[in-house]
Amino acid sequence: MKFKLIKKDTKTSARRGSLTTPHGTIETPIFMPVGTHAAMKAMTPSQVKETGAQIILSNTYHLHLRPGEDLIAKAGGLHRFMGWDGPILTDSGGFQVFSLPNKKITDEGVFFRHEVSGEEVFLDPARATAIQEALGADIIMAFDECIPYPCDKKYAAASTRKTIRWAEACKKAHTRKDQALFGIVQGSVFEDLRAQCARELVQLDFPGYAVGGVSVGEGLELLKKVVEYTAPFLPENKPRYLMGVGLPEDILESVERGMDMFDCVIPTRYARSATLFTNRGKIRLTHRNYRRDFYPVDPNCTCYTCRNFTRAYLHHLFNANEILSATLASIHNVHFYLNMMAEIRAAIEEERFAEYKRNFLESYLKGK
Repeated sequence: MKFKLIKKDTKTSARRGSLTTPHGTIETPIFMPVGTHAAMKAMTPSQVKETGAQIILSNTYHLHLRPGEDLIAKAGGLHRFMGWDGPILTDSGGFQVFSLPNKKITDEGVFFRHEVSGEEVFLDPARATAIQEALGADIIMAFDECIPYPCDKKYAAASTRKTIRWAEACKKAHTRKDQALFGIVQGSVFEDLRAQCARELVQLDFPGYAVGGVSVGEGLELLKKVVEYTAPFLPENKPRYLMGVGLPEDILESVERGMDMFDCVIPTRYARSATLFTNRGKIRLTHRNYRRDFYPVDPNCTCYTCRNFTRAYLHHLFNANEILSATLASIHNVHFYLNMMAEIRAAIEEERFAEYKRNFLESYLKGK
C-alpha cells in the first residue's frame, strides 16, 4: 500500500491524497460504504460501484461467526466471495465484541458467546489478525478495546494501555505483505491519553492509523475536540481513518481537521427507513406530503434513482412495503455521500474547502 499526499489546504488541515492498494487506488478524503456481512444491504456490487464507491468495509466479527473465514478463504478470499473487485477494509471486530452483553475482557483478549450457537468464543489480537488474513482484505485493523462513553479516566487509561499492547501483538502476528495493517488510537475524550496512544502507535510504524472510540455518544463538539488533538500526532505521509463517523456535518468537520477516511452504516440504514439525504437536509419519504410529489428525491442529483423516479413513486414503494424501496433509497443515499466526497476533494484541490463547507452546511442544515 502506498499513500501520496497530493494537496494540503492552506486555511484548514484538510488534505487531498491518493491511496494505492492491490485492488485499486482510492482518492481521499473518501467515504467507505459498509457491507457488514460481505454484502451491501439492498444493493448489488455493480450498483455500489455506480454510486462512485472506491472501497467498501466488511466486518471481521460477523464473518468469523458466519460463514467463517475458512470457507471464505476456500472460496478465493473476500473479494471473489462477494463479487467486489475493488479495495476492501475489514474492521477487527473490536467495536462489535465490546458492544456485546456478558463479555469478559482480560489482558489477553475477550471471551464472549456466539450469537447463534451460544458457545464461548475467545478473540485476541493474534486470532483477530489471523481471521483478517484469511479473509484477504486490502486494509485490516488492529484489535483494540473500544472505550464506552462516558467512562472514568482510570478505566480509560488502563484500556488505552491495553490497546497499545494489543496493537503490538497484532503487528507481530501479521504476516501477509499484500495487506496493510492499521493501528487504532484510543483514549476516550482525554487529550493526554489520545496523545500517548498516538505517539506509541506511531513508534510501531503502521502503514496507516485510525481514530477509534468516537461516535459512541459523545456528540459533535467532543468529536471535533478528539480529532483536533489526535490528528497532529499522526504522520502526515500516512492515511488517517476516523472510524464509524457518518453524518455529513461530522465528516466535513473531521476533514477540516485532517482526516482522510470514513465509514458508517447511516446511508443504507437511513435509506431502509425512508430517510433520504439531499442538499437541503434529510427528507422522510413516507410523509403524506410526498404522495403527489413528482420531483426527484434531489433535483440536482445524478444518481440512478433521481434520474428515473420521483418522490411520489418512492413514497408508494415504501407504503406498499416493496423491496425496491430500500434499493432505490440506498442507491441515492450512498451516491449522495460519494458525490459529497468528490466535491470535498475538488474543493481542497482548488483552495476553497472552507467556502465549500460553509455553503454546504448553510443549505443542508437550513433544510433539516
